[in-house]
Amino acid sequence: MRSHSRLGVAVGTAAALFLSAACAAPAVEGLSLPKGFHIEPWVADIPDARSMARAEGGTVFVGTQRNGLVYAVRTKADGSREVLTIARGLEMPNGVAVRKGSLYVAEMAKIWRYDDIEAHLDSPPKPVLVAELPSERHHGWRYLAFGPDDKLYVGIGAPCNVCDRDKEGFATIVRMNPDGSGREVVARGVRNTVGFTWHPITHELWFTDNGRDMLGDNAPPCELNRLSRVGEHFGFPFCHAGTIADPDFGKLGRCGDTTPPVQALGPHVAPLGVRFYTGEQFPAGYRDQVFIAEHGSWNRSERIGYRITLVKLDGNRAVSYTPFVSGWLKPDGTVTGRPVDLLQLPDGSMLVSDDKAGAIYRISYSAS
Repeated sequence: MRSHSRLGVAVGTAAALFLSAACAAPAVEGLSLPKGFHIEPWVADIPDARSMARAEGGTVFVGTQRNGLVYAVRTKADGSREVLTIARGLEMPNGVAVRKGSLYVAEMAKIWRYDDIEAHLDSPPKPVLVAELPSERHHGWRYLAFGPDDKLYVGIGAPCNVCDRDKEGFATIVRMNPDGSGREVVARGVRNTVGFTWHPITHELWFTDNGRDMLGDNAPPCELNRLSRVGEHFGFPFCHAGTIADPDFGKLGRCGDTTPPVQALGPHVAPLGVRFYTGEQFPAGYRDQVFIAEHGSWNRSERIGYRITLVKLDGNRAVSYTPFVSGWLKPDGTVTGRPVDLLQLPDGSMLVSDDKAGAIYRISYSAS
């Protein structure tokens, strides 16, 4: 099997890309972080890198949106890393999750399970079908994660910019048992979430949501949301960000009956991956605070986003929303990177995937 990269060599039935200091690394010069923080390439060449999940043995699995591949990043004994292509030909396999040695992959219309995956990276097993999902392509790139309840959660985005398809199961977050049974809707009125996580203390679900387009440069805000009870409605399509009635669908409901965001984010910043920081490496003030990967606007007259932001909390209340890593959007409007997902490593550092640069970065902290 041919590798996805000119640097690749064949390994069993999987394609492997071996990385070394000689590889051309994506530029991190010009990126701005708070004092004491550092960012460096962790994997320099991993095209279309999107969602990430880490297995117990240390393998990091990476989904993609456009090239149909699923990668595994394996760290060798000498600390070097290799990238293996363990699945190909899938339809937008954005979502990846790991449970009890099995890798779950969400493509547009199906969720697959690859059993005992870390023992078979060089020759991946035939996948098992877990669940079927809607096949509409618009907002069909799924995010996938296991919650503290051992349920598998997946977002079902609206198949449109704005439309009323709620009764068909769109604009929701659903959960199911690991075998795909017992499916239920846990959140409604969610236009398109491509990132969610759970509060480390309360275990409540928190998620980002991408606001609708074509209401101008500055409306509506994108959202950081918190689910406090099963079945909550977050407004789409009739209300945006808790306060903005939709000009076309506002008659379908009242903003006052919806759950407003914990934090209104920048308009059209396209928030994706979201993580509570629970490690020990960063200073204490970052613990249990929220990091968000903002992929960046696509149809705004002046670009916005293309950064990692930090939402600081007092309980469940947001007290600040500030840039944490910026600089992928240059002053002249040039874009050099688009962050997608965040993954905390056991040492307390954080990985960031970038589907534009085709890279994964590592953010670390050192007081010296």
